[in-house]
Amino acid sequence: MFSETARQLVHMSMGAFALLLRVLTWQQAALCALAALLFNAVVLPRTGGRTIIRPADASRGYPLGILIYPVSVLLLILAFPARLDIAAAAWGVLAIGDGAATLVGRRWGRHRLGWNPDKSVEGLLAFVVAGSAGAVFLAWWTAPAITPPPSMAFVVAAPLLAAVAAGLVETVPVALDDNISVPATAGAVLWLCSLVTAGAWTGNLEAVTANLVPALAVNTVAATCGWLARTVRLSGMLAGWAIGAVVYASLGPQGWGLLFLTFLAATITSRLGLKKKALLGIAEERGGRRGAGNAIANTGLAAVAAAAAVATPFREAALVAFVAALATGGADTVASEIGKAWGGRTYLPTTLSAVRPGTPGAVSLEGSAAGILGALVLAGCGALLGLVPAWTVWAVVAGAIAGSVIESALAATLEASRIVNNDLLNFANTATGAIVAIAIVRMS
Repeated sequence: MFSETARQLVHMSMGAFALLLRVLTWQQAALCALAALLFNAVVLPRTGGRTIIRPADASRGYPLGILIYPVSVLLLILAFPARLDIAAAAWGVLAIGDGAATLVGRRWGRHRLGWNPDKSVEGLLAFVVAGSAGAVFLAWWTAPAITPPPSMAFVVAAPLLAAVAAGLVETVPVALDDNISVPATAGAVLWLCSLVTAGAWTGNLEAVTANLVPALAVNTVAATCGWLARTVRLSGMLAGWAIGAVVYASLGPQGWGLLFLTFLAATITSRLGLKKKALLGIAEERGGRRGAGNAIANTGLAAVAAAAAVATPFREAALVAFVAALATGGADTVASEIGKAWGGRTYLPTTLSAVRPGTPGAVSLEGSAAGILGALVLAGCGALLGLVPAWTVWAVVAGAIAGSVIESALAATLEASRIVNNDLLNFANTATGAIVAIAIVRMS
């Protein structure tokens, strides 16, 4: 008989194998992960493993979650062959944090999260505390095998940040398997933290300190005005304030100016053609007032890039990512809202078939053209503000187009089944735009 408690205890105990990453080469570790995948697929279901296989997996004929777990570990090892401490720490977040969240949430979860009533505050706290502890220990344990060894600041702070980020992602109300989203988030945060150097941060500390007071003042006024003007909800006001403060402190008024222009473009286009949108049932919820999820999905990556510009030695690449993330996110909103307001026929990019406006992933010629123009304008503003060289504008626009294509394809295939939601799609959109723009600039 299936037991969720037994499943989670096994899930957590598998994290003990991460201890081997201190003595194994990455090739040996990858082979072990591959062996675990084969064991879970072939042997486990035939040797008493049905007590940890959920009924849905049993009816499907294969244990999807139990197969994804070793695949995620394998991908972590392949992604960070020279930094197995990152793979180990992300594994710790997955094994200990995710398992503890389920056990504590099921037993003591009393206070539901506002954005996801299926999750609890107690479960989230358990995720962060247990995941942080497990990840810090595994990062410390595997550190001697890394050359040069990571600093103690990284060993302690990076896993904590990774656990917090992964814990929040785990609470997003989508059907995407936690065995994918949790290690991916933890690994990304740990990798970003590994890029931070004392020299880069020290060299920019004076400028950041000088920007701090105006950052707090300007964003307090802007966030309050946005809330009073009913362009954002309370959660959106708070998230926007935090993102704006990070951007202003890191990049000064130039970076904040581009952030504000992006928000302005989204706000104005959201209010165009409201009657038509309402008639078709495709208007933005709550009259277009944006919440924390929308703010983080569209501009959160830009805030991370802004911080990377002052905390890592890769300032130029971080600035390209910053401008590309904002241009991509802004262009996506412009394309969507203009398409809803004035678009003609809409099509699915995956099948090229005509669909009704508002269908997930649908695009129109008018909306796509407006999106490209919006990306060009925002990228041009980034160049005029001195954030990126003028010659990189085309790379930013190309990134925005790539992000739009990827987002539309994912929306058309995954959003209807709730594997992803609009916020995750927006984040994937901005991430794709930033990655493609950086890649083009590096190859140019």
